[in-house]
Amino acid sequence: MSRKSTARTRPAAERAADALDARLPVYDGGKLLRKAFPDHWSFFLGEIALYSFVVLLLTGVWLTLFFHPSMTEIVYNGSYRPLDGVRMTEAYQSTLHISFDGRGGLLIRQLHHWAALVFLAAIGVHLLRIFFTGAFRRPREVNWLIGVTLFVLALAEGFAGYSLPDDLLSGTGLRIAQGIMLSIPVVGTYISMFVFGGEYPGHELIPRLYSLHILLIPGLLLALVAVHLMLVVYLKHTQWAGPGRTNRNAVGKPMVPQFSASSGGLFFMVFGLLTVLAGLAQINPVWVYGPYRPDVVSTGSQPDWYVGFLEGSLRLVPPWETAVAGHTVMWNVLLPAVVLPLALFAVLYAYPFLERWVTGDDREHHLCDRPRDNPARTGLGVAGICFYGVLLLAGGNDIIAHTFKISLNTLTWVFRIAVLVLPPLALMVTRRVCLALQESELEKLHEGEETGAVRQTITGGYVEAHEPLDEEKQYVLRARRLPEPPPSAEPDGHRPQLERLRATLSSWYYGDRVHEPGDGEVPERESGNGELAQRDRELEG
Repeated sequence: MSRKSTARTRPAAERAADALDARLPVYDGGKLLRKAFPDHWSFFLGEIALYSFVVLLLTGVWLTLFFHPSMTEIVYNGSYRPLDGVRMTEAYQSTLHISFDGRGGLLIRQLHHWAALVFLAAIGVHLLRIFFTGAFRRPREVNWLIGVTLFVLALAEGFAGYSLPDDLLSGTGLRIAQGIMLSIPVVGTYISMFVFGGEYPGHELIPRLYSLHILLIPGLLLALVAVHLMLVVYLKHTQWAGPGRTNRNAVGKPMVPQFSASSGGLFFMVFGLLTVLAGLAQINPVWVYGPYRPDVVSTGSQPDWYVGFLEGSLRLVPPWETAVAGHTVMWNVLLPAVVLPLALFAVLYAYPFLERWVTGDDREHHLCDRPRDNPARTGLGVAGICFYGVLLLAGGNDIIAHTFKISLNTLTWVFRIAVLVLPPLALMVTRRVCLALQESELEKLHEGEETGAVRQTITGGYVEAHEPLDEEKQYVLRARRLPEPPPSAEPDGHRPQLERLRATLSSWYYGDRVHEPGDGEVPERESGNGELAQRDRELEG
């Protein structure tokens, strides 16, 4: 383009930009386009959840065009000959029609199901990453609450979509859900009648689940995802400690063009992988199970993985019942299926505030903790994973017993013992492993890294040669923060009971610690060691 043409077009472009900026935040948006996003693989877990959700929306819109959410019974006369002449609901019949008669219908249906599983898995792993790195601390407590709420809504959305085909497997799950409702004292019967629109199974449940699945819950998910992303931008992204990365800045790729390009590539990778799974790995073949009948239960029925822990807890609790004033309280259903999930999610919601109360740490945190640097939190997280894993395996105890030819009763008792013993054992082992890793790193920091070369000393002994760690590794090891326990202002005998409880929990939380001179400081910044220290002074100053 010539200078003359550039001179003519530049004022026109400026006028157009000014006109748009008068109506839209064009110039302010330029700062957003240059916002830095740290480049680390663990930060892409949330994006995998986001892009799986996008795939869910795209495939879900297509499926709504062909699915009929009706419990009206008809006689099937379609392409799948083994079910020819069988009575079924229109919901199940339309699912068969999508699978066998719609062009690409089975692929889209399976793509939708796989995306739902990956969506929930990515949210779960993303929450674990945030937990283990301490990214839920001030000022990100609200975003943690939003993330946990997104996980709860995703569970409800997955269960509603899983139940829509009205096949024998999903119908068995609905029957279990009704039993859970009935186990709630006093109001359980009323809740069941309200949900099912009368006596089970009623004729209104599928239309109600359909409205929840395509309107209410997706709307809430979209709103919370938008708020979650806005808070990520507003509060700036967390990052790992390293040279040039401080609590006051964010080092990474600008949103445009580097981050948007890599993130867009990740979207197509997620979409492509899910499509490959949908085309090659069969999932939820509803035609094998047949239509749901209240008098039939499918053998070896297993729910999707995200509600498997509820199935396992139901199978592990002994048949405890109590008769109170002529009413039977079914503890074997109420405790594992109502009390347990409520308690688990209550702990997840409360944990950021509980840790802040126990530790007395009210500072802002923008640098991620390495899990080994906080043994107590890491141990609690691993104990929770073990607890969940045992319940998930227990949900398939019949399949495991049948596959490996072992006693179902024996296996059930093994899981009952494991769910009580493994979590505290995992907590203790994890704490010791974290402390051992810290000690090993401090040894490397002081003595250097082993080179593998061995030499003989003048006294006849043998020693292994060491070489000092590079500046970046030294920086990361010295940058760890070990906050001190809250000071006790009064003797235990004169403190309120709540304060004594806090002191006890704080003593346990900070119990075993690996110290070195200068812990909690970054020597490079104090000693002026090299270019890294000078760069950090400029960034923080």
